[in-house]
Amino acid sequence: MPDPVAGYRRMWKRSYTLMLFFSIFILVFSVFAISLGAMKIHWIDIGRVLLSRITGNSGFAEGISRGAQAIVWELRFPRILCGLLTGAGLAVAGVIFQGILQNPLADPYTLGISSGAAFGASLAILLNISGGVFISIPLSALIFASLTLVLLVLIAGRRGGLSGVNLIMAGIIVSSIFQAGISFMKALSGENVGAIVFWIMGSLSAKSWKEAALLAWVIPPAALLAFRFAGNLNIISLGSREAESLGVNVKRTQFFYLALGAMITAACVSVCGVIGFVGLIVPHLLRYSVTSDNRLLIPLSALCGGLLLAAADTCVRMLGSGEIPVGALTTLLGGPFFIYIFIQKTGARNA
Repeated sequence: MPDPVAGYRRMWKRSYTLMLFFSIFILVFSVFAISLGAMKIHWIDIGRVLLSRITGNSGFAEGISRGAQAIVWELRFPRILCGLLTGAGLAVAGVIFQGILQNPLADPYTLGISSGAAFGASLAILLNISGGVFISIPLSALIFASLTLVLLVLIAGRRGGLSGVNLIMAGIIVSSIFQAGISFMKALSGENVGAIVFWIMGSLSAKSWKEAALLAWVIPPAALLAFRFAGNLNIISLGSREAESLGVNVKRTQFFYLALGAMITAACVSVCGVIGFVGLIVPHLLRYSVTSDNRLLIPLSALCGGLLLAAADTCVRMLGSGEIPVGALTTLLGGPFFIYIFIQKTGARNA
C-alpha cells in the first residue's frame, strides 16, 4: 500500500524542482528574448547594460553604443517584464477563481471582471481620441473593474449568496452588458475603431517602464497575499460547509479573493488588453499534472504563466515586420489545446 506521507513529500519536492527550473529558464529566456530583433545584441552586452543600469555604474556598459543601450533598457527589457508580470498575474487570478468557484474551467474572464476593465479602458480610449478629454486608461479600467465586482456581489447576494453558480451567472450577465457597451463604443468611434480593437485583442507592443512599474506595484504584492492565505483557499475548494466546519469565514475569504483577483485582472487588462487562455490553461494543466495544493499551485502558475506569455510575445514580435496582438496568438493556440485537454479528461472520467 502506497505511503501517503511519502507521496506528499514527493509532490512538494517535484513542485520545488519545477519552481527552480522555471526561475532559471525565465532568466535565460529573458536574455535570449532581449537579444532578438532588428538589431542583434550579444548576450554579454545585454548583461553589461542591465548591470550598468541596475547598479548605476556606467563603466559596465563602456564601449556599447547608446542606441544599443536604449534598445535593451528602454524598449525590450520593459516589454519582457510586462509579459512576465501580466502572464503571472493572469495565471494567479486563474488559480484564485478556479478555487473560489470550485470550477477548473474558470479563469479571470469568467466573472466578467475583464469585460468591465475592458469597457473602462475602451471608454478612456474613445474619450481621449474623439472627445479631446484625457482620461488615464489604467485608472478607468481599475474603476470599472471595481464597479463590476460590486455588481457581482450585489447580484449574487440577491440570489442567495456568493456561491460558484451564482457568481458565474452574475458574471455572464455583467459581461454581456459590458460587451454590448464595448460594441456600442466601437460603432461610435468611426475611423478610430482600430485603436479600440487592437487594444482589446491584447498586445505588449510599445510597453515602457511606466506600464512595467504599474504591474510591479500590483502583481507581486497581490500574488504574495494570495500565497499567504492559500491554506484558506484550499479549504474553500472543499465546499462551503466543510470550510465553515473547519473554522474558515467563507464569505469574508470569498470576498477577499474576489477583490484580489479583480485587482490583478484589472491591472493586467488595463496595461495589456484582453489576453485570453493564459489564466485558464496554466492553472488547469499544473493542477492535473503537478499538484492541486494552492500553496504550491500559486507560485508555480505565476512562474509558468509569466514564461508562457513572454514566450508568446517574443514569437509574435519576430513573426513579421508589423505587430501582431499576442492575445490573438494565445487564443489561437490555447483554444484548440484546451479542447484537447478537456476531451482527454472527460474521456478518462467516463472510462
